[in-house]
Amino acid sequence: MVSYDIKRGHFKKIEGDKLRALMQETFDNVTQEGPRLASRFGALDPITVQVIDKSTIDIVIVTKQGVDDSVAQSSIKARNLFLEGATGFNTKQRSKRLQQKAKEGGL
Repeated sequence: MVSYDIKRGHFKKIEGDKLRALMQETFDNVTQEGPRLASRFGALDPITVQVIDKSTIDIVIVTKQGVDDSVAQSSIKARNLFLEGATGFNTKQRSKRLQQKAKEGGL
C-alpha cells in the first residue's frame, strides 16, 4: 500500500462519488469493498483505493507478471492517468514527494 498526498484544493474533485466516477472512467469497472473502491484493468489485478482524509489517499496496486507488452503499456498509462486524477500530481511530482517522505523517514 502506498499513501499518496492529495494536492491542496484537489479533494473537491474526488470527494463523494467523484472518485468512483474517475475509476469507472479510467478502468471501466469499479466495486465497493467496505470503505475501499476496487477495480481490475489489464495487468492491474486488482487496484484498490481508499481516501483517508482531505490530503491523503491509500492505493494498493497488484500487477500481473508475464502479460503482453501492449497490455502492460496500456495498464501503466491507465494507472498514471488515474493517479494524476486522484491526487492532482503528475508522475514526476508524485515521485519527488515520495522520495522526500522516504528521506524524512515517513515511509
